[in-house]
Amino acid sequence: MSEEVGIGIIGTGFARKVQIPAFAACENVEIVSVASGSLENARSTAEEFGFGHFTNNWRETVSRDDVDLVCITTPPNLHKEITLLALEHGKHVLCEKPMAMNVAEAEMMVEAAGSAGVLALIDFELRFQPGRQKVYAMIRNGGIGKIRHAKWNFRAPHRGDASLPWNWWSDIEQGGGALGAINSHIIDSFNWFLGTEVSSVFCQLQTHVKIRPSKDGGFRDVTTDDEANMLLRFADSELTGDATGLVSVSMVEQPEYVNRLEIFGTDGAIRIEHRGEIFIATTGDRELREIEVEFGEQIPGVPDTGFSRGFMEFAPKIIAAIREGKTEIEYAATFEDGLKVQRVLDAARRSNATGAVVPLGTQAPPPA
Repeated sequence: MSEEVGIGIIGTGFARKVQIPAFAACENVEIVSVASGSLENARSTAEEFGFGHFTNNWRETVSRDDVDLVCITTPPNLHKEITLLALEHGKHVLCEKPMAMNVAEAEMMVEAAGSAGVLALIDFELRFQPGRQKVYAMIRNGGIGKIRHAKWNFRAPHRGDASLPWNWWSDIEQGGGALGAINSHIIDSFNWFLGTEVSSVFCQLQTHVKIRPSKDGGFRDVTTDDEANMLLRFADSELTGDATGLVSVSMVEQPEYVNRLEIFGTDGAIRIEHRGEIFIATTGDRELREIEVEFGEQIPGVPDTGFSRGFMEFAPKIIAAIREGKTEIEYAATFEDGLKVQRVLDAARRSNATGAVVPLGTQAPPPA
């Protein structure tokens, strides 16, 4: 391929705020096309960043000869169709989470990627925060012993504002809601940090803001969750033994943004904050102590939630891998990883619908 990696962007939300600035900061990159369901959004994005091509037909972007990498940041209901066409055209793919609408779609995407011989990744960018990679190594070096429990608390208050307009995030048919948007990151992080998979899930979903103003001046029902809580069990692994998990996710809780992971082991505990800050205590300590760590670069003008810092670390590795002809990147989430997350998301929805614990294919620990 040529020295420069040509990128086609599909979607102008997260991509406009994070992906485009991050890729633009890389060497040997040209963003050649941007597509959006709104032609005006595509045009304004192209003008802001100086792209030569914009369209409201994503197929134009995917089929361009000068596009090497397709970045899919659309609502999840479009992920499968765009991915399959991109792979058919021999493009590398970076797909946003959740990977798909359900396991059946995700399995189709995995199968297509397996025979395409290209880079096929899910954008779980938190894996690339320097602090999280440090914790990953610490756990594997026995820093807190065998893991017993993992706890995640995520809250963001902004969707508690009932005046926010109805959009795809409010529509279950387009794949909106907190479970897919946030819990997908959490499930993947658990799988990655703990070296295992979820063996059972009990999930409760809630919609606190039930209607939102629509473009026509009226109101529309919200059909997605803005709160998603889970109780988990993990399959035993080299790092875990009879381990459990607790997840609290809310998009309506005030006052401040919190994205905190706590991992408890036989010999200590680790806490990770949203930028990758690390706090650790070992057996006998009376309090956690902070470990110095780099946070990575923040994108100016973007709220510092930690996600953009992760993507700033991830983006140059994607470009390097494409230029070197690689189909894997150390620490990056593959389509197979995305499928593992999708299985838990589907099980979580079944649990919420039935009010029951739902076992997954991995072997759950026996009851006490």
